[in-house]
Amino acid sequence: MRVTEVMTEASVTDSAADPLRAAARRMWEQQTGSLLIMADGELIGIITERDIMKAVARGHDVETTPVSDVMTKGVLTVEPHTSLHEAARHMAARWIRHLPVVEDGRVIGVVSQRDLIGVLAALDPDPVGVTLASDELVRARRLVRIEHGDLD
Repeated sequence: MRVTEVMTEASVTDSAADPLRAAARRMWEQQTGSLLIMADGELIGIITERDIMKAVARGHDVETTPVSDVMTKGVLTVEPHTSLHEAARHMAARWIRHLPVVEDGRVIGVVSQRDLIGVLAALDPDPVGVTLASDELVRARRLVRIEHGDLD
């Protein structure tokens, strides 16, 4: 199985100058754990929910600290034909949860730990009475949950 079979659409922000609060809000609205940072069509970094939590824990002001101060630069990427096994090994070895998928220099998606867990869960021939929802149903449930929440 290849990463293109399970990856999700990448959540992107176009400005490394955005404050951390804007990045956190976008992650919450899109129910994602990471944002890819692009500049002139090139991937220049990634910021994750853990990066934001670490910045807050260290006393950074979420209103004024730009994403560029805490994002990871030099992002590891994989190609669409990369096997899930290889992607999982990269993620486990580097303690990362989100791996951008790039084809011909263009970001086409992200494979996440959640994507990999979905594949593992579907492999069990005896689901013990647990029916797995489709990816779209899972996303719909997350969106319903946040529609009733308050971001402010």
